[in-house]
Amino acid sequence: MSAAPKNEMPCFPFTAIEGQPQLQLALLLLAVDPLLGGVLVEGPRGTAKSTAARALADLLPAGRFVNLPLGTTEEQLQGSLDLQAALKHSEVQFKPGLLAQAHQGLLYVDEVNLLPDGLVDLLLDVSASGINRIERDGVSHQHAARLALVGTMNPEEGQLRPQLLDRFGLFVRLANVPDAQARKRIVRTRMAFDADPTLFVARHADAQAQLAANVVKARARLDAVSWPESVFDQVADLCQQAQVEGVRADLVMLRAARAHAALQGRTEVAGSDVTKVAELALAHRRHPQVQPPVAPAENPQSQPEDSQAQNQPEPSAAATDAAQGSGGTADSDGWGGMAAPQQVGIQSIKELRPLNTKKA
Repeated sequence: MSAAPKNEMPCFPFTAIEGQPQLQLALLLLAVDPLLGGVLVEGPRGTAKSTAARALADLLPAGRFVNLPLGTTEEQLQGSLDLQAALKHSEVQFKPGLLAQAHQGLLYVDEVNLLPDGLVDLLLDVSASGINRIERDGVSHQHAARLALVGTMNPEEGQLRPQLLDRFGLFVRLANVPDAQARKRIVRTRMAFDADPTLFVARHADAQAQLAANVVKARARLDAVSWPESVFDQVADLCQQAQVEGVRADLVMLRAARAHAALQGRTEVAGSDVTKVAELALAHRRHPQVQPPVAPAENPQSQPEDSQAQNQPEPSAAATDAAQGSGGTADSDGWGGMAAPQQVGIQSIKELRPLNTKKA
């Protein structure tokens, strides 16, 4: 499938996305440094995965959004070589594939976990190197393929093999909308876009232009950003605590922190940059027996999905009133919705009379 025609239909603005700060952060880091190795987004349907990816493409230099269908072959992805022309005329005739089309743009892979492992491996190689190499029967060709790779998956439909999962640079786990107010904001925003896409895009044009300019400046500044020794220590400590295998997490975290510093207009990475990006680099590499850190309340997307605290529903007003009316407190400690037991003091009772067992 070819790249989507630019400006044929207004694209949902990246700056208008609601309720997914971790996803937006990961995608912006990838826009600044496409060689991070791609972003893998895991989450249920309807959580703005494809919308965010399409919106990011508008911020990239080429503005291209290339979709990779599930039935794609290796030749369609890499491109093909005309071997007959190479043998007869000693020249390589190359027919570009999807990787060439996505150069300086975004390559989107929906349900990446359903692709053959060989294709996923190839995608990750190109994403990390920025070069597509084709070899057919002793004839070789290569070209630049500096692209932002975004893969999505629904955990209900299977997982990637661990060795492929580890090769994705950043990972975002999306949860369902956490509360009714956030849901209402998201729905209102989407309805406003659907009612008049042109007007909606025009309202966000200034913010989009500013963000696009910041991305361009950050890309130009990236190579000049340095890491102080304290940042290396911080990254090593975080990866050691997470008990990750190998040093890929360290390398990705350092590069992501550099991209974040470049976005902030700085030429040296700070500890705050590492803190911002750490979970994106560790979420899919952390040892299963190591508990992830509790995320701050304003950033619910980075909290682990298997955390009971995150999945615990808020008590309703009626339940809270009922608990308070009975002198107890609403459940928050695993009492299954019942009020916690109350402490009752020792109370005096009437003196008991002995039972008269004497027969009349």
